[in-house]
Parts: sequence; C-alpha cells; structure tokens
Amino acid sequence: MEYTREQLIEIVSGQMPAKRWKHVEGVMETAVILAERFGGDKEKADLAALLHDLAKFWPVERQEAMIRDNGLNPELLEHDKQLMHAEIGAFVAQRDYGIEDPEVLDAVRYHTSGRVGMTKLDKIVCLADYIEPGREFPGVEQIRDLAEHSLEEALVAGFDSTISFLLEKGKVIFPLTVLARNGLIQEIKGSKQ
Repeated sequence: MEYTREQLIEIVSGQMPAKRWKHVEGVMETAVILAERFGGDKEKADLAALLHDLAKFWPVERQEAMIRDNGLNPELLEHDKQLMHAEIGAFVAQRDYGIEDPEVLDAVRYHTSGRVGMTKLDKIVCLADYIEPGREFPGVEQIRDLAEHSLEEALVAGFDSTISFLLEKGKVIFPLTVLARNGLIQEIKGSKQ
C-alpha cells in the first residue's frame, strides 16, 4: 500500500508528543530550504525529514527488540539509546509504509550518526535536524551561519558539537560519527585544492 504525505503525517505525528512533532515540522521545513539552497531533491528531503523520528518515542525495550528480531545493526545496542531510532525508522518506513527509495531510507538511517560518503540528501536531513528553528544549544547559531554556504562545514560543526557534548558527559562516541566527521573534513579539503 502506498501512503499519501497526509497519511504519513498522521501516522508519524501520532507516535510522538506534540512538541516532538513541532520539531519534525521544523526539520521538514529546514530540509526543503537546504535542498533548494544546495541543489537537492526537495520532495525526498521533505519525505526523509517527515520520517526521520518515526520510532524516536517507542519504548527502549521495543526498539531493542526491533533491532534483535529483524537483524538490524547490533552495534547500536552497545551505544547510546538515542541512535537506535534512526535505523528502526528506516526499517519500519520500508516494511510498514512502502518507502522504497534507498536514498530516502539512508537519509533516515544516518540522520543521527552520519556515515562515510554521505549523500547530499543524508547531509541535508542530518543538518536540518541540527538547525531547525526550534533547536537551541550552544553553537547552533554558528552552525546555522555555516549552513548558509556549506553543508559540509556546517555538518562538521554539528558533529563537533555532538562529540564535545559526549566527551563532556563521559559517554561513548559511536565510531561512525567520528568516521563521518573525518570524511567530511577530507571532502572539504579536497574541494579547496
């Protein structure tokens, strides 16, 4: 079955508190703006942003069971619980809501961790999640400023912010995030040569 955008909005918004839905709306709006700014696909950006937090408010036990029972990335069980919902969201979007576009599914899957070789859509959705209008954290304005001219530089600043926060809290850093950051830095250096 294929769902309309309106049906997906109803499904996704029904799985989270109103405050989180407001965040999702902000990410959708920001993703479309970034897609326009950087030559991305606006429809795909909107759809991936709509779906990005699909499983965010599922109980942790349900998320853990989804990963174990469906052969999803078991490494996620060893890291911060905040990472699981992205992988699960991509899985559920495909299995339950008929989303087949691999680019959209990957943008959902990697919106929290990033990955090496991020696509333009990955970057747009990940960055939109960092800088949507409702976000307030130290350094967000600098990331927004960087996003005026570079997806990559803004994302490096976003990852730096996340990594610094995790270091301050004495938490484990998901290796993919470090690799994603390093990949972006190499991409920036390559484009400046």
